[in-house]
Amino acid sequence: MELEIHGRVNPATRILLLIIILASPSLFLLGDCSPAIQGCNSVESRLVPGLSRARPRVFSIADFGGVSDGITLNTKAFQKAIDHIGSFGKLGGATLYIPRGKWLTGCFNLTSHMTLFLEQDATILASEDPQDWPVVDPLPSYGRGRELPGKRYTSLLHGLRITDVAITGNNGTIDGQGLIWWNRFRSKTLQHTRGSLVEFMFSSNILVHNVTLINSPFWTLHPVYTSDVMIKGVTILAPHKAPNTDGVDPDSSSNVCIRDTYISNGDDAVAVKSGWDEYGLAFNRPSHDVFLVNLTVSGSHGISLGSEMSGGIYNVHAYGVSISGAVQGIHIKTSAGRGAYIRNASFASFEILDTGVAFSFTGIYGDHPDAGYNASAFATIENISFRDVVGMRVNRAGDFRGVPQSPFRHTCFTDVALELNGKSNHWNCSYIEGYSRHVSPPPCPELQLESECWS
Repeated sequence: MELEIHGRVNPATRILLLIIILASPSLFLLGDCSPAIQGCNSVESRLVPGLSRARPRVFSIADFGGVSDGITLNTKAFQKAIDHIGSFGKLGGATLYIPRGKWLTGCFNLTSHMTLFLEQDATILASEDPQDWPVVDPLPSYGRGRELPGKRYTSLLHGLRITDVAITGNNGTIDGQGLIWWNRFRSKTLQHTRGSLVEFMFSSNILVHNVTLINSPFWTLHPVYTSDVMIKGVTILAPHKAPNTDGVDPDSSSNVCIRDTYISNGDDAVAVKSGWDEYGLAFNRPSHDVFLVNLTVSGSHGISLGSEMSGGIYNVHAYGVSISGAVQGIHIKTSAGRGAYIRNASFASFEILDTGVAFSFTGIYGDHPDAGYNASAFATIENISFRDVVGMRVNRAGDFRGVPQSPFRHTCFTDVALELNGKSNHWNCSYIEGYSRHVSPPPCPELQLESECWS
């Protein structure tokens, strides 16, 4: 038997993993049969051909008056270039080439059938002046800005109702210069919710590949109401104390693959979402078929489903993920008022190191947009499985805080081995039911039924 382990697994962890495999070898022949890998392959096959080949026309930002001194504001040059590219949509589109240098800009809109190509040592540098960040309506599935009532700042790069778009290059950088926004958040001087670094709304066929995204004011990469998204070979960085700098947040989106990506940031590395309380319930657009493959995550809140999940979340599959220095490894979070469901999620071939809690579920997360939510709207959380997970220097194995109105159902752990820092209180369980096999340390009684689990 030849074993393929995805992710960056250190030698000590490999030894521990091999011990588990020898105890039950038939359970680990996942490889390319993993639903996460199969899902990513399916997403890639669905992307339109223009994303995988050179566009017939290439224009440089310098052709439109752009200046790469890091001082001159290039917002008009970017928008002029993109407007020009928009005229080639029926001819296969065009590429906007960003040469090396620092290209300071305010927010600008992308267009369909375009490639934004960042050369090595090229940086799109966000303006630090809030006047260069337009204010726009809140997302309909949120009803208000995520941080404050009312509107929100738009993202630095924004795509609305566009298709066939690639952001790629030779590992160039998009820098949100988020420090001023983080300080305004901490000092409570924000007038509106901070903007994301890159956001796609009501869009399709999106590729983000081989670029570095750093210092986002708020969520870094936010596909919302969007389908067929491939995020591959991306690096996402922000200081570990930078507030709410989520890495990738698929939000009411479908057929999303995130693979071969490194994320070190100040909040969730990946957070699958679908709207907030009564607004998300009314909008009723779930996130589904989201796939994570070969991710390395450092110093964040790990992989999350929720907390805004009122449109529903289903079919989320992750394989080959290394998480270190996180508060939680895998976090499922909801609250009374959310309603909807999180179901059919699997996490396989995970490494969790130097982390507070390996597995964390909460049904009492709180945090509502306003007083209009229905306190009797409880979420259904069911069919969540964990397989082939190893952990070292973890403080607690599991922390499950359910509610009696809607306990966590059909939670499954198979072949899990965790080395814990403490000697007691390994699992905290309330209102959860499920199954386990080959789990160390042994889980709480609510999870000790033996049964075959779904993949």
